[in-house]
Amino acid sequence: MDWDWCPRCNGVNDDSLLCPACGGQMRDQGRIYDFYDDYSAYMDIDLIKLADGVPNSSKRNECVHLFKCGSCGVDMPKKITY
Repeated sequence: MDWDWCPRCNGVNDDSLLCPACGGQMRDQGRIYDFYDDYSAYMDIDLIKLADGVPNSSKRNECVHLFKCGSCGVDMPKKITY
């Protein structure tokens, strides 16, 4: 399916990930951009991508989410391609 929006942000995809450190269940904490500062969660995704340090990321159909292990607390970013 071709989407112009992130399926994870919109609740369409909720596949789980296993922690690379302990094998526990990792939970999606949301877009990594939302953790940049107090107001980044309210900014347009294409605008905030301009500040992520990755050239041309605003032109790519991807959204980076932060996952956290419920067992050991390891954080891991993961690109969601759509």
